[in-house]
Amino acid sequence: MSVKIRLQRHGKKGKPFFHIVAADARSPRDGKFIERIGSYNPNTNPATIVLDTDKAVTWLFNGAQPTDTARAILSYKGVLYKAHLNKGVKKGALTQEQADAKFNAWLDSKEAKIQAKRDGLSSAKESALAEQLKAERAVNEARIAARAAADAAAHAEANPVVEEEEVVAEEVVVAEEAPAVEEAPAAEEAPVAEAPAADEAPAAE
Repeated sequence: MSVKIRLQRHGKKGKPFFHIVAADARSPRDGKFIERIGSYNPNTNPATIVLDTDKAVTWLFNGAQPTDTARAILSYKGVLYKAHLNKGVKKGALTQEQADAKFNAWLDSKEAKIQAKRDGLSSAKESALAEQLKAERAVNEARIAARAAADAAAHAEANPVVEEEEVVAEEVVVAEEAPAVEEAPAAEEAPVAEAPAADEAPAAE
């Protein structure tokens, strides 16, 4: 029986989730499998991979052939490297302690790279969020300035008419309140002194 290490799809449409399984090569992709050795979630960044390294190495030694995608995942998690070291141990090229030390050093280096990627993604996300907030603030300030300018223009258009009416009203009020100019009293006519009547001539006797 030919055994393959491959992915078995689960999850809903647009959100796939995969089981990493060892299965008969003749069985359908999502059908019966022999053993489940891990899971792969590509919806996160970086992708979340849970894998039983020892089981995967055992299946490789038993002749299981990984698919291209499964091989990439096994290489990413160091399964292929561990299998290579175990072959060296069997051949006597190095001891098991040396192989374990090399594999642990590789794991530490890989974890440091993954953590650096997480930190980079986090800082990039924070900077992108800061830029977005800055852009939104600029848009809001521009909107407020445009609204203030429009209100000022509307106020300027309405105020001149009101001011003219107020000026006219003030002039009318001033005109009504101004006291009438009193006419100068006419010069009193001096009394005409009557001339004394001439003594009448005595009547003739």
